[in-house]
Amino acid sequence: MARPIWTGTLSFGLLNVPVSLMSGERKVDLHFRMLDSRDRKPIRFERVNAETGEEVPWKDIVKAYEYDKGNYVVVEEEDIRAAAPESHETVEVEAFIERDAIDPRYYEKPYVLVPGKKAEKGYVLLRRTLESTGRIGVARVVIRTREYLSAVMPLGDALVLILLRYPQELVEPDEYKLPTGSAASYRISGKEEEMAAQLVESMSGTWKPDDYHDEFRARLQAIIRKRIKSKGATARVEEPAREEEAATNVVDFMALLQKSLADKKRTPAKKSAAKKAPRKTARKAAKATGKRATKKTAARKR
Repeated sequence: MARPIWTGTLSFGLLNVPVSLMSGERKVDLHFRMLDSRDRKPIRFERVNAETGEEVPWKDIVKAYEYDKGNYVVVEEEDIRAAAPESHETVEVEAFIERDAIDPRYYEKPYVLVPGKKAEKGYVLLRRTLESTGRIGVARVVIRTREYLSAVMPLGDALVLILLRYPQELVEPDEYKLPTGSAASYRISGKEEEMAAQLVESMSGTWKPDDYHDEFRARLQAIIRKRIKSKGATARVEEPAREEEAATNVVDFMALLQKSLADKKRTPAKKSAAKKAPRKTARKAAKATGKRATKKTAARKR
């Protein structure tokens, strides 16, 4: 049974829908181990000091950022915690936009939002509203320690969440040398365009994902199966399944929707200010924790 990445809430306005964030993709790559060709023993990779060549234990490894060639600054764990968002179990919708408004290049990785027990009403309400309005939700979500921008959209009976790339992660096409100008400047005749259009029309069809298969992977698997039969047997390892915990809630949706609309009309600018305050508090708390830890260490040394 698939395990949730986390169990929390899908939040829009004052409505909170308990959900589990489930993976929406399945990795099917074939994984290989590196072996020593002389005796077929696995190769082990070690963490070694680049200068001394000695192996470094995990407890002595720190994170650092190379701000200039060969120059590093160490980043402490408390620095990372201070920068991390406070909410780790919430998909917080910040705006609803037209479904076709997002450039396809921004879409990165899919997840499925699964409602918790007794949370179906809020889940279906949002799903049907997005379907009828032709909109999708733009939200922030924290997965592990990183905050992502994401899109929440209906897909059949499901609400799917797709991680989005930030603008700085995209390479603009105009950074490359591309052919510009009219078709005539490349000596493309009207007849050629007409024939090309006829070819496209003759090859047109409907999108059926099941019609496409990874043929390279299939051929490689066949080779591997043949080798297994001639060389030996395989071992099977099964992981124990873990029951999913589901949250429950009973809420007055009409009252929350009315209050959310009223809040948007009265104080449209307060939300951003309210969000900034906890981050400052989190940084102060992290600094205070670091100072207390330093004092305790000094006290032990005395």
